[in-house]
Amino acid sequence: MKTKIAIACQGGGSQTAFTAGVLKGLFEEGVHQDFDIVSFSRTSGGSICAALAWYSLKKKDREPWRRIIDFWDENTAQTPQELAFNKLVVESLRAVSRGQAPQYNVSPAEPMMAAIFGATTSAFRPHFTDLRALLEAHIDFDEWQRWGALDKGPALLIGAADVLSGQLVKFSSRAMAIRAEHILASCAVPNIFPAVEFDGRAYWDGLFSDNPPVKELIRAIHVGAENMPQELWVIKINPTTCAKAPVLPEAIGDRRNQLVGNVSLFQSLDTVAFVNDLLGMGAFHPDFLKKFDVTGPVRIPRSYPGAEDRDYYIPFIEISEELQVKLDYQSKLDRSPENIGALMADGEKQARVFLKNRA
Repeated sequence: MKTKIAIACQGGGSQTAFTAGVLKGLFEEGVHQDFDIVSFSRTSGGSICAALAWYSLKKKDREPWRRIIDFWDENTAQTPQELAFNKLVVESLRAVSRGQAPQYNVSPAEPMMAAIFGATTSAFRPHFTDLRALLEAHIDFDEWQRWGALDKGPALLIGAADVLSGQLVKFSSRAMAIRAEHILASCAVPNIFPAVEFDGRAYWDGLFSDNPPVKELIRAIHVGAENMPQELWVIKINPTTCAKAPVLPEAIGDRRNQLVGNVSLFQSLDTVAFVNDLLGMGAFHPDFLKKFDVTGPVRIPRSYPGAEDRDYYIPFIEISEELQVKLDYQSKLDRSPENIGALMADGEKQARVFLKNRA
């Protein structure tokens, strides 16, 4: 019988091109044939990669990584105008971060800003500045609507934050037909994208939710009793540690962003570990557990610093140290071929290293 695995994809803007590379490497090595992938969870940019992977598996694509790579190829700056615009934006943000240029706060919903952006980007390829159109070019959302809520096969969980209620939201393929709006909501970074509004609610980036959702992957109420994983793999964008305390303004900003991006993940893993401890010690009566679709210890623990005294292990597939030291916060917005290509190549390499070590 194949080992059941769940794959959680952390968000991180353009840096989730690393996730695309990881998924490509895993699929090329036959993970979808050697393992039973029972669920995906994702947030922000990771939501796009996981959605494409999930869709490819549902469609039984011969090359499940093809949609992912095609998406990122089209999402990368290509024309001279796009390359120049990308460089201007990234370098301007770096100058602001270093204190070399003033910061101007503008609303992405401001009509004047929309008009300026439209005029500035009129020479670009349509999909380069229209995320919805780019998603629809690689995912048939009408087909997803025809599928409806799916109670069979891998589950897909998307994290977002409800701006109005302040609640953390999980969109599940088992509860609803996933729409483009769900993915766009998970990617709606404030100050870059306006809140995504639908069904009377407004949503922001899943970074304010779970980055990525983890606890839900081990609860049958979210993924189905048949999709309870034996292993949980996390494709992680933000590094856990750093070599020294940052001093320069841009370094402080980078580290702050990394810590914020990891806090919800580590809190979720702490919860999983605590519940596992209670289950392992028989703290709950079996009849009580049945009410919550819990049958016993999950035994798929954690691997971050401070957990060495536990037998828990949830593997992280992370950006290599060699590449991580070259990245900054602004690289999460950098869609240059150099940045995207390096991240995807590193993802493929790290996926193969992970599988070799796991074996």
